[in-house]
Amino acid sequence: MQDMDMTKKNKIYIKNALLPGQTVGDVLITENKITHVGTVPESECQGAEVLDGTDKAVIPGFANTHTHAAMTYFRGYGDDLDLMDWLNNMVWPVEAHLTPEDVYWGSKMACVEMIKSGTTAFLDMYTFPEGTAQAVEESGMRAVLSYTMFDQGNEERAKLDRENLDKYLNDFRGFSDRVQFSVGPHAIYTVSGKQLKYAHEFAKEHDLLVHLHLSETYVEWKEACRKYGTTPVRYLNNLGILSPRLVLAHSLWMDSEELQMLADNGCSTVHNPASNMKLASGYRFRFDEMRKKGIKLGIGTDGCSSSNTLDMTTAMRLASFLAKAWSGDPKAAPARDVFESATKTGYEILRVNGGEISVGSVADLCLVDLTVPEMTPVHNLISNMVYSACGSFIDTTIVNGKILMRNRVVEGEEEVREQFLKHCHDLFERSKKTTNKK
Repeated sequence: MQDMDMTKKNKIYIKNALLPGQTVGDVLITENKITHVGTVPESECQGAEVLDGTDKAVIPGFANTHTHAAMTYFRGYGDDLDLMDWLNNMVWPVEAHLTPEDVYWGSKMACVEMIKSGTTAFLDMYTFPEGTAQAVEESGMRAVLSYTMFDQGNEERAKLDRENLDKYLNDFRGFSDRVQFSVGPHAIYTVSGKQLKYAHEFAKEHDLLVHLHLSETYVEWKEACRKYGTTPVRYLNNLGILSPRLVLAHSLWMDSEELQMLADNGCSTVHNPASNMKLASGYRFRFDEMRKKGIKLGIGTDGCSSSNTLDMTTAMRLASFLAKAWSGDPKAAPARDVFESATKTGYEILRVNGGEISVGSVADLCLVDLTVPEMTPVHNLISNMVYSACGSFIDTTIVNGKILMRNRVVEGEEEVREQFLKHCHDLFERSKKTTNKK
């Protein structure tokens, strides 16, 4: 006879919380899924851990659909520079000294920051993705992690990148289904057309996402026109690699015809307002037009080096305010649409059934403290989350049915901070020694 303890299901019962529809109700999580919303039958709550939702709201966790997690090391380093100056002279010289262990601890720090600000899933692009994968696995978060391809027309590096795709695809099979692999050609100015087509075919064969920076700056747009005789989106279209698996970060310098190409091919875009504004990459992100055309549109923070925070509430607020400012239309990028981009649509981009407080969705959600002045009163919860909230209002974070933060405490966060600072110091010391030798 089977032991009864082996058949007992893990349950979390959230009582008396404000739901996104402005009603007070309950949420039941069974294993890793939401199984009841609103009124939960008493018989279903037996044995569940109870969380008191009084003076709290339940929201879906945020999906940060463009990050470079381990760039936590570069927060506040090389600020107030042009993009290419910043990359060539500040970031890339230090990144050349990164080790997998550095990436692991940098990503651990990023996971703590994201958990504490309500992000439950993210799409990442960086070197040594095995380090980020291990950090995500241990943190309990959910992520799709891209290996950065960066051949710059060098066939030897291109061959290495192709070999690494096979290696990492195999290595990632050792992680849970919360950690998925994807292909990450960096950009059209760092990856050859031949390699871009290889990335597309590899992703198609193995059913992976392709994560690519595109049309981030006017310089990139102008150089594409000079080098390829056409704009970035048209260049990809000519290569035949526009597809539903393609996720384009930034997507600023695009015309309506290009947006229609993306819509027709099922591509996704990701708005990174903080990074775009700080680096002066551009500000006319066509949020409403993209949504009207049916393009899946996510919200991202980019890395801590270019936005200085992984807080998705900041990204949401900037996305909405920026659209209103440049269009001169106060109705542009309304709170509900922006919130949906940061939750439900973000999860759709990651190909995960989540981002909603609904039966059947994965149990990736947060409890928000409503007693803070900035959340008072709650005429409209979604408006408050986009226009008033900040990440520190998140009280509890749950991913895949597991509590990762309770009462704003993440288990082990002090050790993570200590190890992160040690590795940060060592990384920059190694970089300085090389610079001094030159």
